[in-house]
Amino acid sequence: MGQRRGHSRRDYRRVNRRKQRNRRLMLFGLVLLGIIFAAGVIKIVTGKVEDARLDKLEAQVTQENGSFIGAPPFEVNLLDVNEYSRPGIPLKKIKGIVVHYTANPGSTAAENRNYFEGLKDSHETKVSSHFVIGIEGEIVQCIPSSEIAYASNSRNDDTLSIECCHKDETGEFTEATYDSLVKLVGWLCYRFGLESSDVIRHYDVTEKICPKYFVDHPDAWEQFKKDVDGQILVVAEEVKVADSKTE
Repeated sequence: MGQRRGHSRRDYRRVNRRKQRNRRLMLFGLVLLGIIFAAGVIKIVTGKVEDARLDKLEAQVTQENGSFIGAPPFEVNLLDVNEYSRPGIPLKKIKGIVVHYTANPGSTAAENRNYFEGLKDSHETKVSSHFVIGIEGEIVQCIPSSEIAYASNSRNDDTLSIECCHKDETGEFTEATYDSLVKLVGWLCYRFGLESSDVIRHYDVTEKICPKYFVDHPDAWEQFKKDVDGQILVVAEEVKVADSKTE
Protein backbone atom coordinates (compact mmCIF):
# COMPACT_ATOMS: atom_id res chain seq x y z
CA MET A 1 0.00 0.00 0.00
CA GLY A 2 2.81 2.47 0.91
CA GLN A 3 4.49 1.91 -2.42
CA ARG A 4 1.28 2.61 -4.29
CA ARG A 5 0.68 5.77 -2.26
CA GLY A 6 4.22 6.97 -3.08
CA HIS A 7 3.66 6.20 -6.70
CA SER A 8 0.39 8.14 -6.58
CA ARG A 9 2.13 11.15 -5.05
CA ARG A 10 4.74 11.07 -7.85
CA ASP A 11 1.97 10.84 -10.39
CA TYR A 12 0.19 13.76 -8.73
CA ARG A 13 3.34 15.88 -8.77
CA ARG A 14 3.97 14.96 -12.39
CA VAL A 15 0.43 15.87 -13.39
CA ASN A 16 0.64 19.07 -11.38
CA ARG A 17 3.91 20.06 -13.05
CA ARG A 18 2.40 19.34 -16.43
CA LYS A 19 -0.60 21.54 -15.61
CA GLN A 20 1.68 24.33 -14.43
CA ARG A 21 3.78 24.05 -17.58
CA ASN A 22 0.67 24.16 -19.73
CA ARG A 23 -0.57 27.21 -17.86
CA ARG A 24 2.79 28.92 -18.41
CA LEU A 25 2.73 28.04 -22.09
CA MET A 26 -0.81 29.36 -22.38
CA LEU A 27 0.16 32.55 -20.55
CA PHE A 28 3.20 32.96 -22.78
CA GLY A 29 1.03 32.46 -25.84
CA LEU A 30 -1.45 35.07 -24.66
CA VAL A 31 1.36 37.53 -23.96
CA LEU A 32 2.87 36.85 -27.39
CA LEU A 33 -0.50 37.36 -29.08
CA GLY A 34 -0.90 40.59 -27.13
CA ILE A 35 2.48 41.81 -28.29
CA ILE A 36 1.72 40.92 -31.91
CA PHE A 37 -1.67 42.65 -31.68
CA ALA A 38 -0.12 45.76 -30.08
CA ALA A 39 2.59 45.85 -32.75
CA GLY A 40 -0.08 45.65 -35.44
CA VAL A 41 -2.04 48.50 -33.87
CA ILE A 42 1.11 50.60 -33.54
CA LYS A 43 2.00 49.92 -37.18
CA ILE A 44 -1.46 50.96 -38.33
CA VAL A 45 -1.44 54.12 -36.20
CA THR A 46 2.13 54.96 -37.26
CA GLY A 47 1.19 54.40 -40.89
CA LYS A 48 -1.79 56.74 -40.57
CA VAL A 49 0.36 59.38 -38.88
CA GLU A 50 2.98 59.07 -41.62
CA ASP A 51 0.30 59.27 -44.32
CA ALA A 52 -1.09 62.39 -42.66
CA ARG A 53 2.41 63.88 -42.49
CA LEU A 54 3.02 63.19 -46.17
CA ASP A 55 -0.39 64.61 -47.13
CA LYS A 56 0.38 67.74 -45.13
CA LEU A 57 3.82 68.01 -46.74
CA GLU A 58 2.35 67.56 -50.21
CA ALA A 59 -0.27 70.23 -49.53
CA GLN A 60 2.39 72.57 -48.16
CA VAL A 61 4.69 72.14 -51.12
CA THR A 62 1.82 72.37 -53.59
CA GLN A 63 0.71 75.66 -52.05
CA GLU A 64 4.26 77.04 -52.08
CA ASN A 65 5.14 75.87 -55.57
CA GLY A 66 1.79 76.78 -57.03
CA SER A 67 0.43 74.94 -60.05
CA PHE A 68 2.52 72.01 -61.27
CA ILE A 69 1.32 72.52 -64.84
CA GLY A 70 4.43 72.83 -67.00
CA ALA A 71 6.75 71.64 -64.25
CA PRO A 72 9.24 68.84 -64.87
CA PRO A 73 8.91 65.80 -62.58
CA PHE A 74 10.71 66.29 -59.28
CA GLU A 75 10.97 64.66 -55.89
CA VAL A 76 10.20 66.63 -52.75
CA ASN A 77 12.63 65.64 -49.99
CA LEU A 78 12.81 68.65 -47.72
CA LEU A 79 15.65 69.16 -45.27
CA ASP A 80 14.91 69.29 -41.57
CA VAL A 81 14.77 72.86 -40.30
CA ASN A 82 18.19 73.69 -38.83
CA GLU A 83 20.56 76.65 -38.68
CA TYR A 84 23.15 75.13 -41.04
CA SER A 85 21.16 74.31 -44.17
CA ARG A 86 17.47 75.18 -43.75
CA PRO A 87 17.04 78.08 -41.36
CA GLY A 88 13.31 78.36 -42.05
CA ILE A 89 13.57 82.09 -42.79
CA PRO A 90 10.82 83.31 -45.16
CA LEU A 91 11.75 84.70 -48.56
CA LYS A 92 10.56 88.30 -48.77
CA LYS A 93 9.99 88.18 -52.51
CA ILE A 94 11.40 86.07 -55.32
CA LYS A 95 13.21 88.38 -57.70
CA GLY A 96 15.49 85.92 -59.41
CA ILE A 97 16.85 82.41 -59.87
CA VAL A 98 20.50 81.55 -59.33
CA VAL A 99 22.17 78.64 -61.12
CA HIS A 100 25.07 76.80 -59.45
CA TYR A 101 27.16 73.71 -60.03
CA THR A 102 28.09 71.30 -57.25
CA ALA A 103 31.89 71.33 -57.88
CA ASN A 104 31.72 67.66 -56.86
CA PRO A 105 32.11 65.64 -60.09
CA GLY A 106 30.15 62.41 -60.34
CA SER A 107 27.91 63.02 -57.32
CA THR A 108 24.15 62.54 -57.52
CA ALA A 109 21.27 64.83 -56.64
CA ALA A 110 20.37 62.63 -53.66
CA GLU A 111 23.95 62.65 -52.38
CA ASN A 112 24.13 66.42 -52.49
CA ARG A 113 20.74 66.72 -50.80
CA ASN A 114 21.90 64.34 -48.06
CA TYR A 115 25.09 66.36 -47.62
CA PHE A 116 22.96 69.43 -46.92
CA GLU A 117 20.88 67.40 -44.46
CA GLY A 118 24.01 66.16 -42.67
CA LEU A 119 25.17 69.68 -41.91
CA LYS A 120 22.69 69.89 -39.05
CA ASP A 121 24.89 67.35 -37.27
CA SER A 122 28.38 68.04 -38.67
CA HIS A 123 28.14 71.87 -38.41
CA GLU A 124 30.81 71.89 -41.12
CA THR A 125 29.48 74.95 -42.92
CA LYS A 126 26.25 76.70 -43.88
CA VAL A 127 25.13 75.82 -47.39
CA SER A 128 22.08 74.48 -49.24
CA SER A 129 19.91 74.93 -52.30
CA HIS A 130 16.22 74.89 -53.13
CA PHE A 131 16.67 72.30 -55.87
CA VAL A 132 19.39 69.89 -56.97
CA ILE A 133 19.50 68.42 -60.48
CA GLY A 134 21.36 65.16 -61.02
CA ILE A 135 23.42 63.81 -63.90
CA GLU A 136 20.47 61.70 -65.07
CA GLY A 137 18.21 64.74 -65.00
CA GLU A 138 16.53 63.83 -61.70
CA ILE A 139 15.39 66.81 -59.64
CA VAL A 140 15.13 66.96 -55.85
CA GLN A 141 13.55 69.86 -53.97
CA CYS A 142 15.35 70.41 -50.66
CA ILE A 143 13.84 73.66 -49.41
CA PRO A 144 10.35 75.15 -49.96
CA SER A 145 10.20 78.01 -52.41
CA SER A 146 8.86 80.19 -49.59
CA GLU A 147 12.10 79.97 -47.55
CA ILE A 148 15.68 81.10 -48.10
CA ALA A 149 18.56 78.75 -48.85
CA TYR A 150 22.22 79.30 -48.01
CA ALA A 151 23.42 79.43 -51.61
CA SER A 152 23.83 82.87 -53.14
CA ASN A 153 25.33 85.15 -50.51
CA SER A 154 23.76 88.61 -50.69
CA ARG A 155 20.95 87.27 -52.90
CA ASN A 156 19.80 84.55 -50.50
CA ASP A 157 16.82 86.59 -49.36
CA ASP A 158 15.24 87.20 -52.79
CA THR A 159 16.24 84.30 -55.06
CA LEU A 160 15.69 80.61 -55.59
CA SER A 161 18.81 78.49 -56.04
CA ILE A 162 19.44 75.44 -58.21
CA GLU A 163 22.51 73.22 -57.84
CA CYS A 164 23.46 71.12 -60.87
CA CYS A 165 25.53 67.94 -60.82
CA HIS A 166 28.18 67.27 -63.47
CA LYS A 167 30.42 64.41 -64.56
CA ASP A 168 33.87 65.98 -64.61
CA GLU A 169 36.04 68.99 -63.75
CA THR A 170 34.86 70.98 -66.78
CA GLY A 171 31.51 71.45 -65.05
CA GLU A 172 29.65 70.86 -68.30
CA PHE A 173 26.16 69.50 -67.71
CA THR A 174 24.89 66.33 -69.33
CA GLU A 175 22.09 66.68 -71.84
CA ALA A 176 19.66 65.28 -69.25
CA THR A 177 20.80 67.78 -66.60
CA TYR A 178 20.62 70.68 -69.04
CA ASP A 179 17.15 69.67 -70.23
CA SER A 180 15.83 69.44 -66.65
CA LEU A 181 17.44 72.77 -65.77
CA VAL A 182 15.77 74.53 -68.70
CA LYS A 183 12.38 73.02 -67.84
CA LEU A 184 12.67 73.77 -64.12
CA VAL A 185 13.85 77.35 -64.61
CA GLY A 186 11.22 77.96 -67.29
CA TRP A 187 8.46 76.75 -64.98
CA LEU A 188 9.76 78.73 -61.99
CA CYS A 189 10.02 81.87 -64.11
CA TYR A 190 6.42 81.49 -65.24
CA ARG A 191 5.27 80.60 -61.73
CA PHE A 192 6.84 83.66 -60.11
CA GLY A 193 6.47 86.16 -62.94
CA LEU A 194 10.16 86.28 -63.86
CA GLU A 195 12.00 86.59 -67.15
CA SER A 196 15.23 85.00 -68.37
CA SER A 197 17.00 88.25 -67.51
CA ASP A 198 16.19 87.47 -63.86
CA VAL A 199 18.14 84.20 -64.11
CA ILE A 200 21.76 84.65 -63.04
CA ARG A 201 24.88 82.65 -62.23
CA HIS A 202 26.43 82.49 -58.79
CA TYR A 203 29.33 84.21 -60.54
CA ASP A 204 27.14 87.25 -61.18
CA VAL A 205 26.71 87.69 -57.43
CA THR A 206 30.20 87.05 -56.06
CA GLU A 207 32.43 86.39 -59.12
CA LYS A 208 32.90 82.85 -57.87
CA ILE A 209 33.54 80.51 -60.82
CA CYS A 210 30.12 78.89 -60.53
CA PRO A 211 28.62 77.33 -62.53
CA LYS A 212 32.04 76.76 -64.07
CA TYR A 213 31.03 75.79 -67.59
CA PHE A 214 28.68 78.74 -67.95
CA VAL A 215 31.38 81.09 -66.62
CA ASP A 216 34.04 79.66 -68.94
CA HIS A 217 31.60 79.70 -71.89
CA PRO A 218 29.48 82.88 -71.80
CA ASP A 219 27.99 81.96 -75.18
CA ALA A 220 26.58 78.76 -73.66
CA TRP A 221 25.06 80.84 -70.88
CA GLU A 222 23.37 83.16 -73.37
CA GLN A 223 22.01 80.16 -75.26
CA PHE A 224 20.69 78.74 -72.00
CA LYS A 225 18.73 81.92 -71.33
CA LYS A 226 17.28 81.77 -74.84
CA ASP A 227 16.21 78.21 -74.16
CA VAL A 228 14.58 79.39 -70.92
CA ASP A 229 12.66 82.04 -72.88
CA GLY A 230 11.33 79.28 -75.11
CA GLN A 231 10.39 77.13 -72.13
CA ILE A 232 8.48 79.97 -70.47
CA LEU A 233 6.32 80.13 -73.62
CA VAL A 234 5.84 76.36 -73.51
CA VAL A 235 4.65 76.51 -69.90
CA ALA A 236 2.35 79.43 -70.67
CA GLU A 237 0.77 77.44 -73.50
CA GLU A 238 0.33 74.35 -71.27
CA VAL A 239 -1.36 76.47 -68.63
CA LYS A 240 -3.61 78.05 -71.28
CA VAL A 241 -4.68 74.63 -72.57
CA ALA A 242 -5.31 73.37 -69.01
CA ASP A 243 -7.40 76.43 -68.19
CA SER A 244 -9.49 76.03 -71.34
CA LYS A 245 -10.37 72.48 -70.29
CA THR A 246 -11.69 73.63 -66.92
CA GLU A 247 -13.94 76.34 -68.33
